[in-house]
Amino acid sequence: MTVSHKVIVWGTGVVGKLVIRELLDHPEFELVAVIVHDPAKDDIDVGELVGAEQCGPSATTDIDAALAIDADAVAYFGPTAEYAVQNIDNMCRSLRSGKHVVSTSMTPLVYPKPCPRELRSALEQACLDSGKACFTTGIDPGFANDLFPMTLLGVCGRVDTVRVQELLDYANYAGDYKATMGIGAPLDTQAILQIPEILIFAWGHTIPMIADAVGVELDRIDTVYEKWPATEAIVYPYGVIEPGQTAAVRFEIRGWVGAEAKIVIEHVNRITNAAAPHWPRATSVENDVYRVIIEGSPNITQETAFRGGPDNDPIAGGCLATGMRAINAIPALAGLAPGLVSALDLPLIPGRGTIRTRL
Repeated sequence: MTVSHKVIVWGTGVVGKLVIRELLDHPEFELVAVIVHDPAKDDIDVGELVGAEQCGPSATTDIDAALAIDADAVAYFGPTAEYAVQNIDNMCRSLRSGKHVVSTSMTPLVYPKPCPRELRSALEQACLDSGKACFTTGIDPGFANDLFPMTLLGVCGRVDTVRVQELLDYANYAGDYKATMGIGAPLDTQAILQIPEILIFAWGHTIPMIADAVGVELDRIDTVYEKWPATEAIVYPYGVIEPGQTAAVRFEIRGWVGAEAKIVIEHVNRITNAAAPHWPRATSVENDVYRVIIEGSPNITQETAFRGGPDNDPIAGGCLATGMRAINAIPALAGLAPGLVSALDLPLIPGRGTIRTRL
């Protein structure tokens, strides 16, 4: 008999909506409540909210009422780590209601160990008080640069270097990347992520995770940040990149052992595939892939493209994979000690109930 794990979804942004659609007919999970922030979504049937058939549960802005419902876990799909105080408060509230928490919001917590104490302490205490576990994931940071490379490292006899790449065309990604990445700004404008400490905090915590997993001590972690100026105007769905403005960025976060950068996370983010033609790009498809390159014995290259929705869209595919990694981890949390957990604490998660007869 299939065991059904009861889930409360908190947040109906892109990830939340995609996950809800999957949960509506999933044999392993039962969606028992959905928490929303926008009053306009209050009391709307969640099926209607995500563009599916009406299914019964209605979204609610009443957090206390939703958290009072019996459930195994809260899947928290709130805003990014920019809203850390709000996210941590909501996640603590969920834990203290007697539920495990899985989340994609506070991605520095994909590996809690290097996080500053002030980021961890409230959540750690809430875990201890409730006896529950809290697991944070994502794509990158997340399974594309922790689970993927560590799995491949496990089939090697020797590893000289491991490089994990995110190669994305941001032309169809809604959002303002001017302040954070410098995209669309003059070349000499300092982006937030050009500050090494911020870049390492935002994207670099899987480097010490990999190092700890394979038993190597890092001597230091540093960063490289490059920009590519548009040579002509680039028109894309969300604006125009003028000549001389930044149309692509490439950065590295590097974990050093002695005189060698052994573990490297590299991002190449463009506005259209025409930008920065000399920088790394996908080989299997036009762009939007995650690639792991291991030099050693043996040499390994793995390239993964996520696509989803009716248009086979990389955004939909990636966001759904992000959310379902969190959801599929819920059954594994029951056997863990209370606390903040990472991919190193979890067993293999194949996704029970994913293979089933189509209706």
